[in-house]
Formats: sequence, C-alpha cells, structure tokens
Amino acid sequence: MTGRAIDTAHVGSSAPTGLTQAEAERRLARYGRNEVAPPPPTPIHQRVLAQLRDPLIMVLLGAALLTIAIGDHPDAVIIGLVVVFNTTVGVAQEVRADHAVAALSALSAPHARVLRDGSGREVPAALVVPGDTLLLGEGDIVAADADITEASSLLMDESMLTGESEPVDKTSGGTVSAGTVVVRGRGVAAATATGGASALGRIAVLLDGGHEPTPLQRRLASLGRILAALTLVLCVLFFALGLVRGLALGTMAVTAISLAVAAVPESLPAVVTLALALGARRMAARGALVRRLPAVETLGSVSVLATDKTGTLTEGRMVVQQLWLPSGTVGLSGTGYEPHGDLDIDGRPPTAEQLRPVRELLTTVSLCNDAGLRPPGERSDVWTAVGDPMEAALLAAAAKAGCPDPDELRRTHPRTGEAPFDSLRKRMTTLHRTPAGTTLICLKGAPEAVLTPELLDDPSELLATSRRQAAEMATEGFRVLAVATAERTRSPSAAEAEHGLRLLGLLAISDPPKAAAAATLAACRAAGITPILITGDHPATAHAIAVRTGLVEDGPAGEVLTGPELAAAPDTDITEVRVFARTDPQQKLDIVRAWRARGAVTAMTGDGVNDGPALHQADIGVAMGARGTEVARQAADLVLTDDELATVVVAVEEGRRVYDNIRRFLVYAMAGGTAEILVMLTGPLLGLPLPLRAGQILWINLLTHGLTGVAMGAEPVAPEAMRRPPRPPTQHILAAGVWQRLLVLAAAVTAASLLAGVAARAMDLPWQSVLFLALLGAQLGVALGLRTRLLTRENLFLPAAVAGSALLAMAALYVPALQSLLETQPVGWSGIWLATAAAISAFLAARLLRVAFRRRP
Repeated sequence: MTGRAIDTAHVGSSAPTGLTQAEAERRLARYGRNEVAPPPPTPIHQRVLAQLRDPLIMVLLGAALLTIAIGDHPDAVIIGLVVVFNTTVGVAQEVRADHAVAALSALSAPHARVLRDGSGREVPAALVVPGDTLLLGEGDIVAADADITEASSLLMDESMLTGESEPVDKTSGGTVSAGTVVVRGRGVAAATATGGASALGRIAVLLDGGHEPTPLQRRLASLGRILAALTLVLCVLFFALGLVRGLALGTMAVTAISLAVAAVPESLPAVVTLALALGARRMAARGALVRRLPAVETLGSVSVLATDKTGTLTEGRMVVQQLWLPSGTVGLSGTGYEPHGDLDIDGRPPTAEQLRPVRELLTTVSLCNDAGLRPPGERSDVWTAVGDPMEAALLAAAAKAGCPDPDELRRTHPRTGEAPFDSLRKRMTTLHRTPAGTTLICLKGAPEAVLTPELLDDPSELLATSRRQAAEMATEGFRVLAVATAERTRSPSAAEAEHGLRLLGLLAISDPPKAAAAATLAACRAAGITPILITGDHPATAHAIAVRTGLVEDGPAGEVLTGPELAAAPDTDITEVRVFARTDPQQKLDIVRAWRARGAVTAMTGDGVNDGPALHQADIGVAMGARGTEVARQAADLVLTDDELATVVVAVEEGRRVYDNIRRFLVYAMAGGTAEILVMLTGPLLGLPLPLRAGQILWINLLTHGLTGVAMGAEPVAPEAMRRPPRPPTQHILAAGVWQRLLVLAAAVTAASLLAGVAARAMDLPWQSVLFLALLGAQLGVALGLRTRLLTRENLFLPAAVAGSALLAMAALYVPALQSLLETQPVGWSGIWLATAAAISAFLAARLLRVAFRRRP
C-alpha cells in the first residue's frame, strides 16, 4: 500500500503561504503518493493454476494420463478439451469482471486545491503531501486527512466513512478525513496524513488476505475425493473379477481404465463452469456484475443478508415527508429531489385556505436556504442537490406546494443579513428586504434551539404542543426542523432579529425507504434468508427504517444495538440482534464473523470505505457500482450496477438455479456412470460375458456427458426455488436426496439396459450392440426425465443435444468407420425397439422419481 506512517507532530504546516513546490516534492519522495494502491493484478498463470487445482480437474488429468498410457489418444484429447474449456471460461470471466470493475472505478479525489508558493493551485490528488494547505469549497472531495484551520459554515458529508447520512458541521480546530465531501461552506485545512496512513488507507489495510473457498468449491472438492476413491476401488474390483473369469489381462486393463473414465463425470467441471458463466451473464444483464465466478453459486447458499441503510434500503436522498402546523398535519409525496409531488391533509388535497400557511412556511425555508436543485442532465438522469441535501429537500417541498421559484424569491426578497448555522447555535437566520420595503426574518433550526420563549412570541401551550410533536417525529426517525418568521419595519441585525418571532411549524425530513425495499426484504424472508441492518446512523433513524421496511416489528423485538453498547458488552450474542447502529468498520467485521461462526453463509452490502472490510470478510460482498467507493468495489464479489437491493434477490435466485442444475447433472451423470459399472459387473451373471468393450463405454460416456450434460447447466430456474430455505453450508452436494435418486435411477437404467441385452441375446440379435444402444438411450431418457419443466422453451439446447447424441449413437452402429472403431454391428428394427423401450422406461422412472421427491416434506 502506498503511503508510510506519518509523524503528524513533525509534519509542519506552512500556511498562509503553503509549502514551496520544492518542499512538496521532497515530502512526496519521503511519504509516497497520496493514494490507496489497488491490489496488484493477478497474473494469468496464477489464475490458470487456481483453476487446475480443482480436485475434479485433477482427477480428470489423472484419467487423461491413464488413457494416454493405454494408447487411447482420442479419449485423452476429449478429456483435455474439457479441462481447457473449463479453465478458459473461468479465467476469462474473472478477467472480464476485473476490467468491468476498473471501468466503473474513478479516483475518490482526482484533484485538489492547495496553497503552494503563496498562491492557490489545482494539483492531482495523488500529489498532495502531509503539510499541504488544502483549500476546501462546496463540492470538493477532501484529498487527505487534515486539521481545519479556518471554517465558514463548513458542512461535510462523511457517509462514505461513517455510514451516517446526515452532513456534519465542522469548525476551526476540527478535522476532516480523506474521501469526505464538502456539502456547504468553505474551509482551509492542513494535511496530516496521506495514502495508506489516512483514515481511508487504514480501513483498506483490513482488506488484506485472500478469499476462502466458496461452499460450492468445498462441496466439489469433497466430491472429487470421494469419486477418486470409489473409482479406484471399483476398477480394481472389476479388474480382479475379470482375471478370475479368465479374461485376457490386456483386455481387462483397458476396460477397467475405461470404466474409471466412465465413473468420473468428466464434464462436471465444464457443466459447473458453463452454469456459473451463464448465471453471471444473466446477472450482468439484470444489473449484477460478478467478479469471481464461484460467487454465483454461493449466492444461492446465502442465509444472512447484512445490509447498510443509506442508499441501499433508503433512497440516499433527503425528502420532506411531513409538515406540522398549528392548524394541522400535512403529508407530502414524491421521491428524491424531484420538485413534483402531492400534498394531503387527512388523505384529501388541501383547500386554498389550508394551503396558505403551508406556502408561508415553505417560502420561509426557501429564503433561509443556500442550496439549489439541478435538473436531469449530463451529470445525472434524476434531479440532484446542489449544496446541503437537507436544504435542497426543502426547496423540492416548496415546489410541490406551488411556492414561487427560489431564484425569483431571491430576486424579489434580496438577502440583507444572516446568522449562519453552526453546531452551537443549531439554527440559521436570514434577513430579506421585501418589495414593500420591510425586513422579513426567516429562521429554521433544531426544535430545541427554536422552540423557546426567548425566540418565539407564541402562547406557552403552543410551544408545549410543538415540542411534543417534534419529539414524536424524532422517535419515528425523522430529522425535525422548526421554522419561524417575523416582519419588521426597520432592518435589525441578525442577532437582534432572533426574538419575538412567530412559529410557522415543523418539518419532518428523512432519507425515506426505497419503494421496493419492503418487498425485497419480504422476498428474502420467504427464501429463508435473515436480513439484518448495520449502519453508522442514529439508532432512532435505523429503527424507524427497519420498522418501515418490515425488517423488524415495532417494540421490544425491534430493539437496536449500538456500536458503543457492543464495545461495552463484547460478549453479547449479536446473532440475536437484527438492527445495529453507530457501528464502526471493525464492528461491522465482527458482526459478519459472528454469523459465519454460527455456520451462516453471509452476504454483506455496502458502498462506503467503512464497508470495505466487512465486504471482504463476508462469503459474498455486494458493492454498489454507481455510488460506491473504489475500496468497496475492490473488496466485493458482486457489484450492483443499478445500486438496487432487489438485484441481490435476483442474484440469489440465479445462484439457486446454478446449484440445482449442478445437482441435477450429478444425479444424471453419476447414475449413468454407476449403471455402466453395474452392467459390467452383473452382465456376466446373466450370460453376457463382456457386456461392453472399452471403446463402447467411452463412446457412451462422450455422448451422455458431452453436449447433453453441458446443456443441463442451462436449465431454467425451478418455480419453487425462492420458496425454500437456503441449504446448510455444511451439507454435502450429494445430500438431501441426491444419493437416493441417483441409486434408484442407476438401478432403473441398469435393469432396462440388461433386459434389452438379454432379450436381444434370446432373439439371436447382436446383443452387445443392442445393450450399447439401450444403455446410451436410457441415460438420454433420464436427462429429459429430470427436467423441472418438461416442455419449456427456455433451454432448447437440451432436447437438441439429446437428439444429436441419439443420432451419433445410431451412427456408431451404421457408419463403417465407427463400426470398426467401436466393434459394433447393425441391430435392425427389433434391436432399435428394444433400446427405445429401455430409454422410455428410464425416462418414466426419472419423472416418477421427480414427483415422489417433490411430495416429500
């Protein structure tokens, strides 16, 4: 990571002249560039080796060596092509995802204004050094950690670091952190830490460490070890039995190795890779960019979804949702900063008489305001705030009520004085000259700073009522502002103006939940996923959003645990809590670790620097692509290009689809491989001395595990996929009925094939060729019978692959070159009907098995 530890006591600041350019260059050489270095790119050869270390791939490589050893070069080539395909697709997806993330990324502070050689200049943020004097203005992104030396109405958005949506007031003597944004005002600050030594850099340190294997990778590794052991035992057994029966040593060696290849579903890696790649492609089309291919399946295992609040559950934009006036309560509709919406009083549009005090209140806050609204354009396709988000929300509310345009108001009521907001006063007052020549006083601020007899000339009963109303709004998670006004014939100073005012009312402002948030969380719960909220925001705000989105119920069940409370009681069972507030990055990490220690598969969403460590630690880190920071995107496995939590549910569905297809293929492929072994072991007991030759076994394996097997990876999602709980992370990939199904199907395929072979022998047909065709046809029947939706048009590749494999099976009997290679003979219509009967029997067995297992509780 760029940036060395900095002794801030000896950095030294050279304000008011700033550093000299020569001194800045010396410090740049000493401390390094002001940037958090991205992780180094993974070399291609390391990506390839990571793919080849997969246990099943290693089994296939061993099988390829065996086929080369016995001179079966065509089959060795086929196995090699499967390995190459799997590796190429896996590496290509990882590289493509990294490039896409790089395209989304932008430097958090591309330029900075500094004081150098006594004059202000703009330099690349990477060249800012400790001791530089930073000149901060509205909209600037702070380039380094710094001490504030001058501040004028300085308001900072620190949400990317703290997760708290409300801007923070800053004064001289305070500090600002790298990556935070100036919302309003101006300031001068002395840089104290850059690069890896900054707050942003220190959080990035927590991202060190590689990714742990995903649940799918662990399951397939376990399966690979089991298959390798079983294959070795069965082949040795078959080899020994053949020798006991007096068969030739060479023939038995070749056949035993062929059975070894047949027993291993060599196209499983290709099926897995294709299923993951198709899933990643479908997810990208729906707004979710996968950075690591195995993460697609892991999403299907997610049992806990940890989400942040601002911009994920909420719109990430302040909105005035309610007005309280002495005459009644008014509701406002609309989203974001768009100046369009409706007003209602008790569910009905207000009358002209009712609108009069509403417009007076909102006109007052439009004048006591330094923000603006930017319409859709080049920077954004929605209305955005210029300046303080809260003040921009007030302007949007005024527009909804039909108040005059802010620019027109400022022209007709020019500002003649002001007392700006600060953290001590907690209020802002502006004075304006009216067209009549009088002075209009406009004041807004925190209720505790406004609702006092010293400021307001209102009855004590009204003040008491307004205080109760403000407290009630605050407990509901709103940020509350009180608004007052007065008109004077003379022009007082701002300090003199703050008395004898008239209360206009209260405004309830919040970052409201997204329209789809409640439905998204409900979909999570229906799928057996536990949603939890982790935010740096205020507990009341977190609780209110959790209740409004249905994440928790109001009351004791929806209690909030704060970061300080967690720090004071570290032994708290945090897996019993659903809402966390005022958390720091380390605590987010601890929460994710606690759930993982309980055996949960965790998905963590986030967009800020403060979310990076938890994103990295979670089984699936989900970052926001549009508004997320570079640290968050680099730490994540999944990047949401549309910033919508609902896309996570879509991704979970894709993950379950992928896993279902992999398990379906395993049932199909392992049932077929088991049937081939059973046919070879039991055939001699029924008078079929050597049921199949080595070439015939490999041809069956090629046609059933080739295009047909791969096509199964593209099957559509099951209708019930999102109505069942996630599978336990420790569950074996062959558990939950897979073993039973594959054994039943293996028995059905074996019985149907041997019956066809025995009947052909009795009818004096070339029984070995009939058995070959029946065994192959029965496995293709199983492939169709296992479909979730038999007649769906979503995956026409599968029936086409089955038809193509059937034609190639017939070619093996009637094409002279293949007849010679595979030692087959034409079987006539009688033999074809016997093989067709075996295929139909296996198909029906697969359909009946689907019904039986679907009805199981």
